[in-house]
Amino acid sequence: MLRAVPLKNGWNPASVIGISLNSKNKSIYGRQIFTCVQISTVFVAMLGITACSKSRICMVLNKFPGQRVRNTSFSFQILLNKIYIFAFRLKKQQNITLEEFKFIWHMEYGHRMWGRLIGAVYVIPAAIFWRKGLFNSSMKKRVLLFGTLIGCQGMLGWYMVKSGLEDRFHGASDIPRVSQYRLASHLGSALVLYSLFFWSSLQYLVPAKPMNVTATVMKFKRLVHFSKAAVFLTALSGAFVAGLDAGLVYNSYPLMGNRWIPDDLLAFSPILRNFTENPTTVQFDHRTLAHLTVLLISSVWLLSRRMVLPRRAHLAANCLAAMAFIQASLGISTLLFYVPTPLASSHQAGSLVLLSTALWLSHELKNIRCIPK
Repeated sequence: MLRAVPLKNGWNPASVIGISLNSKNKSIYGRQIFTCVQISTVFVAMLGITACSKSRICMVLNKFPGQRVRNTSFSFQILLNKIYIFAFRLKKQQNITLEEFKFIWHMEYGHRMWGRLIGAVYVIPAAIFWRKGLFNSSMKKRVLLFGTLIGCQGMLGWYMVKSGLEDRFHGASDIPRVSQYRLASHLGSALVLYSLFFWSSLQYLVPAKPMNVTATVMKFKRLVHFSKAAVFLTALSGAFVAGLDAGLVYNSYPLMGNRWIPDDLLAFSPILRNFTENPTTVQFDHRTLAHLTVLLISSVWLLSRRMVLPRRAHLAANCLAAMAFIQASLGISTLLFYVPTPLASSHQAGSLVLLSTALWLSHELKNIRCIPK
């Protein structure tokens, strides 16, 4: 049995990120960062709903960075007519009702306003802390990085939505949709920003305890990092699934059309196009990454049962394993029921919870140090 030995000399995690805050102010700033985490969670969940409802396209007709529309049927009918003319020309979108359009418009508008709320909740308190001289040079760089990422996230969202009205839908079966590349960029930047917020809040509110461990536990820590990367890549691949409606091409599990490997897996030429533009390949890749993620997390959980780790690390490993199987169940259900919006949005929100638990476990192992032989 491995034995964990606490370090004699305490290690202040705040020194790693270079912040000159006392305990009270660290708690205040940590709670403010965690508020951004909560708001970002809703933001990503709303992104999933807008991706499924196609409401991300209709906002392009509004003047950047936003245009008010009176909440009347007449105003929405005028805007809906513009949508018909400029975007919804193909048969899939011609029968949209006024009430359906109101829902997707309000959903996208709420998504945009919620994104601005993240900026306000972060920037205003950070500016107050900055003005009071509570940040040193290292922390100022981090604050500027967060602020820049928030601004880039908003610009990427507008750039993504704009692609839905480009003149590139000429085929008889083409459906107006945003670029899957831009959707993946928008989701990826949101996940990076969320991860930074979540990690920082953990550093301030629940700092990891330092421990001395053996080389075996250090290898376990590396496996946790691999699992965390797999969760991120799987979530990112989901953006290509949503962008191409790839969840609708094969709605069976575990086989794809009575085959383990579908015939049209590499139908596009050149071959590399298949990985980002062929719906069959995109779904196959997402499935494969999901299987790999569950396998890695299962290995993490089984190994954690045999090791002496911090109590919170054991709890995080248990939560990670449970959430991995919940997320897998949500993904399979979404597939089998032909991607209903409630299930699809729950699946996307689940990916964020899974990423959070992976980050939590990684954070709890952050301060372990190997005992030299």
